[in-house]
Amino acid sequence: MGEWGLGHATTKEIARAAGLSEAGLYKHFAGKAELFVRVLAERMPHFGPLVAELSREPEQGSVADNLRRIAAAARDFYDRSFPMAAALFAEPALLEDHKAALKRDGTGPQHTGAAVARYLRIEQRHGRVRAGADTESAATLLVGGALSIAFVGHFTEPHPDPASRDEAARALVDTLLPALLPD
Repeated sequence: MGEWGLGHATTKEIARAAGLSEAGLYKHFAGKAELFVRVLAERMPHFGPLVAELSREPEQGSVADNLRRIAAAARDFYDRSFPMAAALFAEPALLEDHKAALKRDGTGPQHTGAAVARYLRIEQRHGRVRAGADTESAATLLVGGALSIAFVGHFTEPHPDPASRDEAARALVDTLLPALLPD
């Protein structure tokens, strides 16, 4: 799936790469959409657990540094998953299967922004984020900006180097900070 994208990788090819028969693959997964959800959960850079950790232990590190870590992790996740996921939008049946698998697992892109907003509200209660700051919009901008950095990077030749990608994530957070940090 990483080499050819989700739409072009057949279950037969996926099974062969995993050292299974196609029937063996279907004993573990209902189809490509479910397999893709599992790959995302197990093999991709994780920013969900990072946000959960920061929410459980607020007031660790600075809000700025925590948001930079979230932005970089989100960017890395989108960078690695986008080439596989792009095919979902070209195949309506595959997209519907993917949505069903996400719903079944209680995962999906709608949860990432909500998790970041939750983290920001927790920091808000501790006085580290300005009272009245729009945490929902800030989370949307942060996660959406990370997605944009990753997406655009796939159209840039050569692919952006890690330092420029880190700088883009840092600039994204630095732009949000004045709206978030107490005066």
